Amino acid sequence: MEKIIACCGLNCTACEARIATLADDDKLRAETAEKWMKQFGATGITIEMINCTGCMEPGVKFGHCLECQIRNCVISKAFKTCADCEKLESCELVSQVHKFEPSALENLRSLN
Repeated sequence: MEKIIACCGLNCTACEARIATLADDDKLRAETAEKWMKQFGATGITIEMINCTGCMEPGVKFGHCLECQIRNCVISKAFKTCADCEKLESCELVSQVHKFEPSALENLRSLN
């Protein structure tokens, strides 16, 4: 399967929001909203919010992606992902993602 690597290294092609968006699957949107509310301790994630084509891909973005500090940093430096940054291994910001999803760091390392 093709990978679309987000700024932080997450694999967008495995993201339930992207899968639901591309398939226009409201059942998956509802399941994802419920799962994310529990997983992230967030309230108010609605089915309508579960739409995203990928962090740096053209098209709609999940609300968090638009305000993501990591994405904004990458854009401000005109990078494609954090893999382009010399501070990848020591960055406090992106390390928060890598603590919970180590495969994201491996994805970024594979880009170099």
